[in-house]
Amino acid sequence: MTTAVPAPKPTKSAAKPAKKGADEKPAERVVAENRKARHDYEIIDTLECGIALVGSEVKSLRGGRMSLDEAYGRVEGAEVWLLGSDIPEYEKANQLNHKPKRPRKLLLHRREIAKFAGRAFEKGLTLVPLKMYFKNGRVKVLLGIGRGRKDHDKRQKLKADTARRDIEQALRGRRR
Repeated sequence: MTTAVPAPKPTKSAAKPAKKGADEKPAERVVAENRKARHDYEIIDTLECGIALVGSEVKSLRGGRMSLDEAYGRVEGAEVWLLGSDIPEYEKANQLNHKPKRPRKLLLHRREIAKFAGRAFEKGLTLVPLKMYFKNGRVKVLLGIGRGRKDHDKRQKLKADTARRDIEQALRGRRR
């Protein structure tokens, strides 16, 4: 008499590494940062927005060529525009190249435009681009609402930052 032998169960392969979860931050590659804006303006609020670009502009950005030094945002009707930003021409684009300092449209939802525009029209507030970066293959702009600082405010902030840095260094030295 023969007995039926059950078929062997398949073995599980080595555990695969977990895929990126929703809690992990997506990869960002900063193209340009406007460090002077944090010095010249007291940033009240920030908002991430997309930007409408042509192909040669994206190619130039991938090469890391961009300047936000003199850039600012302006609300015109129901649209927000980035003015004064400089994306140099892409050498290999020849005829299909873009104008380096052309106005560029920022992509926001209507409610975000309404909220931001309302605050931007307050006395002394300016829309300032803080940084431009690639996020999941798309170009994003971190736009901030800022109030201009006076010279004495800049000196006060610089003094406070220096004091904070000195305290941190002293505490770090004590731990060793």
